[in-house]
Amino acid sequence: MKAASFEAATFDSAARIRSLHSVVRAFPRRRFLFLQGVPGAFMHALGQALNGRGHGVLRVNFNGGDRLNWPVLPSTDFRGRPGEWPAFLQRLILDFDPTDLVLHGDCRPLHRVAIELANRRGITVHVFEEGYLRPDWITLEVGGVNGYSRLPRGVAAYHVAAGLLPPRPALPHVPPLVRTRARDCIAYGAACLALRPFFPRYATHRGWSLPHEAAGWIKRTVRAPFAKRRSKTAIQTARAAKGGFYVLPIQMDNDSQILCHSEIGGMMHAIRLVVASFAHHAPPDTVLAVKEHPLDNGVIDWRAVTRAAARDAGVTGRVVLVEQCDLQDLLDSALGMVTVNSTSATFALASGVPVIALGRSVYDLPGLTHQGSLETFWSGPNPPDAGLFDAFRRVLTHACLLEGDFFTSDGVARAVSGAVARIEAGRDAMTRIDDIVTEAVARA
Repeated sequence: MKAASFEAATFDSAARIRSLHSVVRAFPRRRFLFLQGVPGAFMHALGQALNGRGHGVLRVNFNGGDRLNWPVLPSTDFRGRPGEWPAFLQRLILDFDPTDLVLHGDCRPLHRVAIELANRRGITVHVFEEGYLRPDWITLEVGGVNGYSRLPRGVAAYHVAAGLLPPRPALPHVPPLVRTRARDCIAYGAACLALRPFFPRYATHRGWSLPHEAAGWIKRTVRAPFAKRRSKTAIQTARAAKGGFYVLPIQMDNDSQILCHSEIGGMMHAIRLVVASFAHHAPPDTVLAVKEHPLDNGVIDWRAVTRAAARDAGVTGRVVLVEQCDLQDLLDSALGMVTVNSTSATFALASGVPVIALGRSVYDLPGLTHQGSLETFWSGPNPPDAGLFDAFRRVLTHACLLEGDFFTSDGVARAVSGAVARIEAGRDAMTRIDDIVTEAVARA
């Protein structure tokens, strides 16, 4: 079926149903319904690969950016209000009869509705996300990621499984992705604005309007040279602290990790909570370095937030904001990391730096992270077990990670190749590892 004929069907419900039924007849085995992805070419490339292997593919567009990123393959538009989405999706599922649902991020409101409906109807849900380990990997899990992940919650399973799995492969170097990612996000945002009249009721999951975010990025770009100088001074202050320093990485304030998988209530509250605890319980000759997210949109003035938290806690001279730097440079000499549930904690764990997670995360395991209270972390943080982290990393790379990235042409090609193989296998890697562990335990 040609994409052009299907595009016309998005405006004519009767024609759309006939076109959907033709897809069902043409692809009787597996049909993939795509929802939103990360801005860029990845999702369309995956759709093309699956379609080229004889599978049916259909995408739902929610805004102009979605249309831009899905230029050729069959698609349909949802232009209704959020409250109309469940009924629209139910009709679409009846018409298209998908066997699989593919999406990026399982906490977006539109996606939560789709996942719940798919689970009730026995539709397999494939969820993509940024890599639990970075920058060489992306995440693909069946059912859910992060707090919804099927990864083991017990340490023993990692040790047993890792002993039966081959070592991690050596991967090609992944170049810095900030500029490439920014390019894709700008193009996506511009398409959203340009086609806004066609999607007047779309509400982003990000919490801010596109003009608001654009203004923040402009402000962030203008202040970049000054931020670089301030960061250099902040790092010098942290490293000069007689008792050493701790790191608190800022997560995006609308990060689903915080909103769905913690009770913190937002990053501003997290900063106030951590700074207050630091003031009362950390050794008096230590410093807390608050690290800004490299993709922060500039909407929130984190300097003001950090200063206010330090002032209120009486530790103005002991809390610094690092706006620009390589996180690894900070971790090389840090006493520990306090995080809500940022995946940047895996960098700390790999470096042997103690970590405490205040929210739920796949890496928050006894032996990997500090399991005591935040108050006890400041003076007696538990370092990560290097052997357990190696086992954890090995299991992840075989269970739920794919080589590649979402933004470079080579990274997308490698990630798509791995995703197609994983999806077509019919059993997610975690199930295969469960089988390996079960067999090993039975033989023991």
